Amino acid sequence: MYQNEMNRHMQITDYGPEPFVTNIEQAAMMNTYFRSTLWTGEHLQMTLMQINPGEDIGLELHSDHDQFLMIVSGFGLVTMGKQRNKLFYQKNVQNGYGIFIPANTWHNLINIGNRPIKLYSIYAPPEHTRDTIHKTKADAEKEENRY
Repeated sequence: MYQNEMNRHMQITDYGPEPFVTNIEQAAMMNTYFRSTLWTGEHLQMTLMQINPGEDIGLELHSDHDQFLMIVSGFGLVTMGKQRNKLFYQKNVQNGYGIFIPANTWHNLINIGNRPIKLYSIYAPPEHTRDTIHKTKADAEKEENRY
């Protein structure tokens, strides 16, 4: 079976820390959850996300690492800033756009389109527990508030 054929039937699960090769755009398009980890290693993690119309990732800050987001499908507005209430950087994004978020930068991605945003995110070091699945944003917020 060719790699493309395998990807059409790929299960969305965390394949790390084993070696893994996939078509990441196809994997992102297949994902229907708010967030799921696709690969978690010791120093790097990739998650897949779906942000529904009118929703957002949620304003957040990572103090100890940079983050990269790649938009595979959809339209959004990225906001960033050094202070929670002063998000001076704003940019419209769509499929094909990469978003680089420096450590200690408040940021959010808001879906301003009429279909889900599909994206993948890279964290170094990992941000989420291996095998994380948040079916909805509410699930993610509930888990984050436990800590």
